[in-house]
Amino acid sequence: MAHVIAVAGKGGVGKTTFCGMLIRYLCEKGKGPVLAVDADANSNLNEVLGVQVETTLGDVREEIARAELAKENPIPPGMSKADYAEMRFEDALVEDDDFDLLVMGRTQGKGCYCYVNGLLETQLVRYQNNYPYFVVDNEAGMEHISRGVLPSMQTAILVSDCSRRGIQAVGRIARLIEECGLHPERTVLVVNRAPGGVLNDGIKEEIEIQKLDLIGVIPQDETVYEFDCDGKPTADLPDDNPVKAAVRTIAEKLGF
Repeated sequence: MAHVIAVAGKGGVGKTTFCGMLIRYLCEKGKGPVLAVDADANSNLNEVLGVQVETTLGDVREEIARAELAKENPIPPGMSKADYAEMRFEDALVEDDDFDLLVMGRTQGKGCYCYVNGLLETQLVRYQNNYPYFVVDNEAGMEHISRGVLPSMQTAILVSDCSRRGIQAVGRIARLIEECGLHPERTVLVVNRAPGGVLNDGIKEEIEIQKLDLIGVIPQDETVYEFDCDGKPTADLPDDNPVKAAVRTIAEKLGF
């Protein structure tokens, strides 16, 4: 079964950029194929990795919903709705050289994401024997953890910015993981965008209060900002970039 790496934290802390670099590290180390899972309804992991996405699970759900109401049903004669959905789910899997990408996407308009969450859960169970690693970029907050969307979780990486609120947010996620009985082999903290790569005393104090296992600190770096502004995949940062070097060190500490 795949080793599932779940990355979580509050919004805007750099989870997706971290995921992209971690995926790139695993691929460069020959640990692929990796299944990259963008479980955020507001998905952009593909942009970090530099791949195009044409179909998401949310798109498939909407297509099937419309088919049920339309006079001209796109489902071929003799094919069940379940078989058609299975075929279209395969289209939602984006294949690259060393990794594949599955994007949850979202439903259109009003309503919750429960149905799409269920589709994602089903697909992850199907694929868990096909890849040595899953890297799951969770949405901001605790939705997928609380709903039990992931089939398992061996490593939980909690990403925070260099703020007390960020540390408190991931502290709550760490407690939720325990409450849900997910039992990852390890739950660790990564602090992102630290000025000069150094934590001040207040942040260190909050980490101790939340009883979090700090495994690495990623420095603030303007090159990441420049790549994003220029539309370049941040996973393709040069090897000597301090952010990429920090992610590499964290992955090595985790034994990946």
